[in-house]
Amino acid sequence: MKIEQMTIEEIQKGYSEKLFTVTEVVQSYLDRIEKLDPQIGAFISLCSESALKEAEVLDERLAAGEDIGLLGGIPVAVKDNICTRSIKTTCASKILEDFVPPYDATIVQKLKDAGAIIIGKTNMDEFAMGSSTENSAFQKTKNPWDLSKVPGGSSGGSAAALAAGFVPLTFGSDTGGSIRQPAAFCGAVGLKPTYGLISRYGLIAFASSLDQIGPFTRTVKDCALSLQAIQGYDPLDTTSIQGEPTKDYISDLNKGVKGLRIGIPKECFQEGLDPEIRTAIENAVKQFEAMGAVIEEFSLPIMDSGLSAYYIISSAEASANLARYDGVRYGYRAESFTGIEELMENTRTEGFGKEVKRRIMLGTYVLSSGYYDAYYKKAMLLRKKIRNVMKKAFDSYDIILTPTSPVLPFSMGEKTSDPLEMYLADIYTVNINIAGVPAISIPCGFSQGKLPIGLQLIGDHYAEKKLLQAAYSLEQGLGIFEETAPLKEAE
Repeated sequence: MKIEQMTIEEIQKGYSEKLFTVTEVVQSYLDRIEKLDPQIGAFISLCSESALKEAEVLDERLAAGEDIGLLGGIPVAVKDNICTRSIKTTCASKILEDFVPPYDATIVQKLKDAGAIIIGKTNMDEFAMGSSTENSAFQKTKNPWDLSKVPGGSSGGSAAALAAGFVPLTFGSDTGGSIRQPAAFCGAVGLKPTYGLISRYGLIAFASSLDQIGPFTRTVKDCALSLQAIQGYDPLDTTSIQGEPTKDYISDLNKGVKGLRIGIPKECFQEGLDPEIRTAIENAVKQFEAMGAVIEEFSLPIMDSGLSAYYIISSAEASANLARYDGVRYGYRAESFTGIEELMENTRTEGFGKEVKRRIMLGTYVLSSGYYDAYYKKAMLLRKKIRNVMKKAFDSYDIILTPTSPVLPFSMGEKTSDPLEMYLADIYTVNINIAGVPAISIPCGFSQGKLPIGLQLIGDHYAEKKLLQAAYSLEQGLGIFEETAPLKEAE
C-alpha cells in the first residue's frame, strides 16, 4: 500500500475489507517519518510506543466486530501547543521545553473517543507567532514540495506532516491564518471553524479571542469527517457555543453549488497579488460558474484594513497571556539571578525567542497608560466595524472567495529580517479571525515551479456545512486532490 497517498476514507475502507491492520498502518507511517522527517523537520515529539499499543487494542476490537469510532484507527498529529497528557507540549519554546501536561485538551480527548491514535506533536512558530515556522526554538520546518521553501506558519509542522504523507490527519491552531496559509503553501485542505465551535480548552493561548483549532486533511471529505468528530459545546471552555446543535457535515457534500451566490472582493485582486495565484483563482472561479454558481465582484474595503487591528489586538492579548511564564511556577527558570525581579527578567530574556519578545513588547506598549486609547481602543472599534461589514456582506452572498495568500511559498530566511513583510502575508486571512467566521483553504492549482496555490472560501457564522459543500464541488471539478509532495529518501 502507498500509505502516503491514502485518505481517511480509504484507510477505513481497508480496515473494513481486512486489507491491512491498524498496527500495519501505524507502523508504516512511523517508518516513513523515520526515513523522511529528518529532511522536513515536521515533528517535535513522536509517540511511537503508545501509538502502537493503541493500534493493537483497536485491532482486537476490530477482530471482535466492534465499532472503533468515527476516526477509528486513524493516526493523527497535533500541533505542539495543544496539551497532551504525559506527552511533552512545548509550544516550540525553550520556556516550555520540558512541560508535560497532566491532562488532555478537549480536542485530544474527543479524537481519542472517536478512535484516533495520536502519533506525534508537530513543530510550529514559537507560541504560534509567525508565518513560516522558522521561529521554533528547536528546528525549522521545510516545505515538502520544495525543501528550500517555508511551509507557512504558525502551524507549518502540521501542514508539512500532512503534505509529506506522514499522517492522513493533523491539527493546528489559527489565530490570523495559521491553518489556512500553511495549507495553501503545502497543498492541503485547511479549515478554520467558527469561533467557539471547537473547544479551546487545553490549547495554550496566544490571543484568546482569536485562537481556533482546526484540521488539515488531504481531501474536503476527510475535513468534514474530522470536523464532525471534534465539534460541540464544552463546559470547560466558556467561549464554546451553547445551544448550537451538532451537525452532520458528511451528508450532502455532493449537493453541488447551483444557485450558490459567491462574492469576490475586488480589493483582493489588486497590486501585490502574485500573477500565478491570480490565474489559478480565475480558473477556479470559471469552474464554479460552469457548475452553476452565481459569481459577482463587489467591494469589501475592510479586507485590507484589518491587518493593523489584528496585530494590535493579538499582541495585547499575547502580552497578557504570556505574563504567566515567569520562572516562578513552571517552565524554564534562569540559573543566574539575585532576586525575584531578576529571576523573571532573566527567565523571560533567555526563554523567549525574538518574535515572541517583539509581540510582547508591542502588546505591552499598546496597553500601557497613555497609549491604550490611541491604539488598543481604536483597534477594538475597528474590530467591531469589520464584524459588521462582514455580516452585511453575507446578506448578499452565501460565500466570499479570495486567495489564501498573496504570495507563493517563499524561500527559507527570505523574510526573517523584515517582520513587516512577513506580516503582510496574512492580509487575506486575519479579518476572518477578527470577525469570528469560518473559512477553508483548498488547493486550486500549482505554479510553474510546481508550488501549491490555495484558494480561500469564507462563510457566515456556523456555515461550515455550506463551505464544505462548495469546497467539495470545486475539489471534484478541479481534480487536483490526489497530488502528493514528491519526497524522496535522502541518499
